[in-house]
Amino acid sequence: MNRNEKPNISLNCSESANLGMDAGKLAELEAVIHSEYSNINGIVIVRHGSIAYENYYNGCGPDDVHHVASVTKSVISALIGIAIDLQYISNVDQKVLDFFPEYVPDAANEQKHEITIRHLLTMTAPYSFEDWREPLDQMCMQPDWVDYALDMLGEDGDIGAFKYASAGAHLLSAIISRSTGKNAREFANEHLFKPVGMREIPDYEMQSYGFEDLFGKYVRGWVHDPGGHSTGGWGLTLCTRDMARFGQLYLNRGVWGMQSIIPKSWIDESTTMNANHYGYLWWLRQEDGVSAYLALGDGGHVICCIPEKELVVAVSSTFMLNPHDRWTLIRDHILPAIQE
Repeated sequence: MNRNEKPNISLNCSESANLGMDAGKLAELEAVIHSEYSNINGIVIVRHGSIAYENYYNGCGPDDVHHVASVTKSVISALIGIAIDLQYISNVDQKVLDFFPEYVPDAANEQKHEITIRHLLTMTAPYSFEDWREPLDQMCMQPDWVDYALDMLGEDGDIGAFKYASAGAHLLSAIISRSTGKNAREFANEHLFKPVGMREIPDYEMQSYGFEDLFGKYVRGWVHDPGGHSTGGWGLTLCTRDMARFGQLYLNRGVWGMQSIIPKSWIDESTTMNANHYGYLWWLRQEDGVSAYLALGDGGHVICCIPEKELVVAVSSTFMLNPHDRWTLIRDHILPAIQE
């Protein structure tokens, strides 16, 4: 399907009232965003598969792309599901080291041999660093990020305990490269972005591996490591509409038009609530009878999917430390606009 064809979840703009949303309440969003969420660059609200509200700030517009930080992880999750469906990967319980036969682990570290794709997807693989204190800068200074990430894998702690790690997501990206013969960017363009009408991500030759090139103002396309693997934990750039489009694909359980892009079973597995409130690289939330799953990126990027309300909210942002929680915006100002 090309961008000019019209799928049944085309994200066309419609009158808010026709989508069961109060236009007056949605109109109040602009003042709230200006006063409380000043680093938001774009917001797209989709109900019943059509855009109910769209607005841009800080000089941005619908064609501007943004580095969506850890939202990248949720895209990697989708690509793993697609790769399994296409039989490039056996299943989520395949051992990580199966994909790196040249890697020789420390003989004393027996549990490294037991770590699976599922553990990387659910952030339940052990690492030597404290939770939420990953030394990501250390990986980025290595000539071989994959070898470094494999060295860290399985160190200290037990398999099954939640520990958030971008290194694990990067190993998933390397697994995509190893199993499909294409890096995550190439594989996504062919099997995810193009089929649902998202912009294809261009190849961007890294000029260096400094902070601004990896995380800051020079980020373009999809960042990759020195070995050519697309970064698994961050580094993807998307426009706000395409963020919403990706969320709508999940809300529609992997189907776009008449085509199955991601298996329905993968969507269900990825977003089923558990004790860690974390699925397959998606954050899970239940509050006041509302269940949601979210792709979250540092600085305030979010793709929030609420199946019971047939609602997707995509927010792009300029990075800032400790931005006002986007869930508060959704809970207090967007959900009340829904007319049942």
